Amino acid sequence: MITEKNIQIADFDYELPEEKIAFFPVSQRDQSKLLVYRDGQITDACFSDLPNFLTPDYRLIFNDSKVIHARLLVHNTTGAAIEIFCLEPLQPTTEIAKAFSQTSPVTWKCLVGNAKRWKQPLSFPVVFEDKTLMITATKGECKDGAFEVTFSWPDESITLSEWLEQYGKMPLPPYIKRAAEKDDEQRYQTVYARYDGSVAAPTAGLHFSDKVIKALNDKGIDTDYVTLHVGAGTFKPVSCERIGDHYMHREQIVISKAFVDSLLTDRRKVVAVGTTVARTLESLYLIGAKLKLNRPAPFEVEQWEAYEDEELTKVDAFEALREIQNYMEQHGLSTLYAATRLMIVPGYQRKITQAIITNFHQPKSTLLLLISSFLGDKWKEVYAHALSHGYRFLSFGDSNLYL
Repeated sequence: MITEKNIQIADFDYELPEEKIAFFPVSQRDQSKLLVYRDGQITDACFSDLPNFLTPDYRLIFNDSKVIHARLLVHNTTGAAIEIFCLEPLQPTTEIAKAFSQTSPVTWKCLVGNAKRWKQPLSFPVVFEDKTLMITATKGECKDGAFEVTFSWPDESITLSEWLEQYGKMPLPPYIKRAAEKDDEQRYQTVYARYDGSVAAPTAGLHFSDKVIKALNDKGIDTDYVTLHVGAGTFKPVSCERIGDHYMHREQIVISKAFVDSLLTDRRKVVAVGTTVARTLESLYLIGAKLKLNRPAPFEVEQWEAYEDEELTKVDAFEALREIQNYMEQHGLSTLYAATRLMIVPGYQRKITQAIITNFHQPKSTLLLLISSFLGDKWKEVYAHALSHGYRFLSFGDSNLYL
């Protein structure tokens, strides 16, 4: 029996008063509060002070995925409101990097609010400066609580990303109980976001301003990027008592060969900016380990295989990365596309990530379990300090640096 699967989610609960949840960001990104935890000591600071806590023997890795306008509000012929939340592409491609350049028709996996009122195909207008485009949405079968929805439109010169950007709304987390506002277009997006694909922001990165990044670089602290397209499953509550019974969502990751090369040549301590980066880096290690050991489906990292297959975790991190480098060179690849369901819980043996910058997470969440893999039971002390010292919680809240 894998002991990690028997972790009780009740052990990762804490009282979070609603007034501690940040429903809006602070006026300036880098003026959020920063809690630094190092060698058992807690320091209270401002996020703009981040460079003061790091030295040139650290390097920061960011997630450059961009939040898409994934939330569509439409009405049926009787006027009933129906919400369509686009999760991931199904046809004609499942690769998020390619999906947004597709023209009609496309099929996506979607959550649907008020689905019982959606009986006939829905039509809704998207207004551009010089034209109005009619989009037709057809609801398909339901699998695991999500529907297959096909979108079609008559103008083949218009791509999915063009009309989605124009019509869709920023998908704020469900615990932010307000409508998306104009400022959210910038503030629920990192300053370095590049590649469309996330339906939730990699929130640890929301604190970074161009000024802070420049200050890091000026101090000799290197920065680099990976891509993990964040799925709505990041907000999925753990409803089972035992974490082994929780189903972890699948997310797509994109890694450049230049990044793999840099990990092999630059041996500085790696700071993951966010839980998504930590999962990406550790998934990258597992991909390399699976390649070395000739395991099946090396580019699909499953939820528990790091715990179930002891041989995987015995592979040296450098050797695992060399396997990926060799694979990419042999196949002429400059970019590696993969997917992960990796669940990082207490007991996980980290291979690449030495430190993390992250926000304060929901009680009884998979993200809190990941934090506990860094802090052990000390997370309770850190969170108690934050609650009693005016820190703001969740996506628009304050940040932590765990060294």
